[in-house]
Amino acid sequence: MSGFSSAPKLVAGGLVMVDPKTAQILQVIALQYNPETVTRTLQVQGAGADSGDRLDALRLKGAPIETIKIEAELDAIDQLERPNENPEVVELGLHPMLAALESIVYPTADRVQDNIDLASFGTIEITPVEAPLVLFVWSAQRVVPVRIGEMSITEELFDTNLNPIRARVGLSMRVLNINDLELGHRGAGIFFAHHREKERIAKSVVGDLSQLGITRLP
Repeated sequence: MSGFSSAPKLVAGGLVMVDPKTAQILQVIALQYNPETVTRTLQVQGAGADSGDRLDALRLKGAPIETIKIEAELDAIDQLERPNENPEVVELGLHPMLAALESIVYPTADRVQDNIDLASFGTIEITPVEAPLVLFVWSAQRVVPVRIGEMSITEELFDTNLNPIRARVGLSMRVLNINDLELGHRGAGIFFAHHREKERIAKSVVGDLSQLGITRLP
């Protein structure tokens, strides 16, 4: 820890679960250590590539399909050095944090039980469970709704009770844009606010043709 009171506070990246109907925050998962890299892939949604019409070459059907990949590190060793302050870590290691992350991709056990009960009563068609809205937060300028497509967990170190105390978690997330969500959905509004903010900060970049070694366009 820095001895200087003026040292900037490090902001953590993480995930927020929100009830899509009430907008109530259900859970906040702050990453213990911020990943060193964030890989983003944007697949352009152009009209011309599909239609083959030259008139559509510059038209866009909507926001690009964006995929975000991160790898987060989790380590309980520091907490284990202060057992009186961290009794849950002593008892369970990293199980609580891993369970919180994994629960994002699980339907709730209560809802699964409801579906089992409905099936036992002869219900033929059971509606899939709507999961909470998941937001990936990486600074105030990047708050986006996402769907986790893949999660990998590598547990690297264990205590004497085989509780994991060091792990790496890889997440592959598809950003949900307004074309992915129904009209009026909370996630669509959050994405649109992100879109607006991206346009706003992009305007701060002002270039000149001379920087490119030319004075005019052909």
